[in-house]
Amino acid sequence: MIVSRTPFRISFFGGGTDYPAWYREHGGAVLATSINKYCYLTCRYLPPFFEHRYRLVYSFVETANSPDDIQHPAAREVLRYMQLPHGVEIHHDGDLPARSGMGSSSAFTVGLLHALHGLKTAMPGKHQLALEGIRLEQDILRETVGSQDQVTAAYGGLNHVLFLPNGEITVQPMVLPRERIESLNAHLMLFYTGLKRTASDIAQSYVNDIEASKQQMQATHAMVAEAVALLNSQNELAEFGKLLHESWVVKRSLSPVVTNPAVDDIYEAARRAGAIGGKLAGAGGGGFMLLFAPPHSHAAIRETLKHLLLVPFKFDFNGSQIIFFDPGEDFSQAYADRDQQNISQFRELKDGLASQGAGGRG
Repeated sequence: MIVSRTPFRISFFGGGTDYPAWYREHGGAVLATSINKYCYLTCRYLPPFFEHRYRLVYSFVETANSPDDIQHPAAREVLRYMQLPHGVEIHHDGDLPARSGMGSSSAFTVGLLHALHGLKTAMPGKHQLALEGIRLEQDILRETVGSQDQVTAAYGGLNHVLFLPNGEITVQPMVLPRERIESLNAHLMLFYTGLKRTASDIAQSYVNDIEASKQQMQATHAMVAEAVALLNSQNELAEFGKLLHESWVVKRSLSPVVTNPAVDDIYEAARRAGAIGGKLAGAGGGGFMLLFAPPHSHAAIRETLKHLLLVPFKFDFNGSQIIFFDPGEDFSQAYADRDQQNISQFRELKDGLASQGAGGRG
């Protein structure tokens, strides 16, 4: 049995420029961090005593005899890709709900890749995990997703990530004094709006014709460098909050479905209560709202948004990890015996049918 733990993420600046449709032409960059909220995946080779070869437990329970029969898209394609020698049981648990803008789908994909590599006694590097996750989601599943979520899930930490036109991805950790990082973390608040949406649906509203939003995308890209320089300076962190507000104003102009009246009301109420800036996590439309506010304003904001769930968090610096591994019993011979028995039974049935056919023709 093996258990992987893969962090969810918060993207501060640059979201949208990590889509291949944009960065393959113009280059892209993001400033993002993983947080101590996780996707857990428990995997084991399924003993060969069941009628099914695959069992998946998430919000549904699935059993199947072939990866092709699995309904969960990411699980199906990861299992196809990994080509495991035996059947597998997979259990998923997450600290945060899906479709909430925290990179949950990519955390699942990266975490499952990590766990199944581990079952095969192979330990991939962080870059390999990120690239495999990107390939599966973009090229195989054909999801309208960017490339930052897989990178942040695999690497962890507060990073300046560059997406180059030639397809290369460079991860530059933000090397800051501990006090600076702790102060940044202390200025952030995360609220769950309760509004679920599918990120790819929101993204399609502007990514399919991303050149039409060229001015906004260039502004978003420029803000990444500005935020990185600000964090590396001695300037007051309030400037970071102001930049978040500017970024949210730009992002709202990308598409009418990025925000909605309910989200706008939450954001404006938070600003009146003392928040300097903020944004919806992820592509928009709902999910979690990130706010930047001086700590002395947090009580007033909590009171104003008391109808929403506040989720305390800390930055994570580890990325996807294997947190438990027990090789357990080797079922290789048992699987081989069962497969041989199935082959023998098939041959007996085939021979019997052939004999009946020959007798009938006589």
